Amino acid sequence: MQRTVRYRGFDIYIDLAPTSKDMFDACFRIEGPTYATGVAAPGQRIKVHGGPFSRRWAYFVAEIAGQASIDVILGPDG
Repeated sequence: MQRTVRYRGFDIYIDLAPTSKDMFDACFRIEGPTYATGVAAPGQRIKVHGGPFSRRWAYFVAEIAGQASIDVILGPDG
């Protein structure tokens, strides 16, 4: 299962992989116009730790993890 979310000019691609009935592991990758050297792994899948999660929770934690990564790249929203 996949979902794409836009955040601050970046795309967050979220992938879920079923682990058991109604439970999923979550991964995300970010792509955008700029990257900070040594801070992010542009275009590479990053697994969200602490799973497996329910479907709703897996999408939520992956989106928040992606947003946090982008915030590190761009700095405070201001």
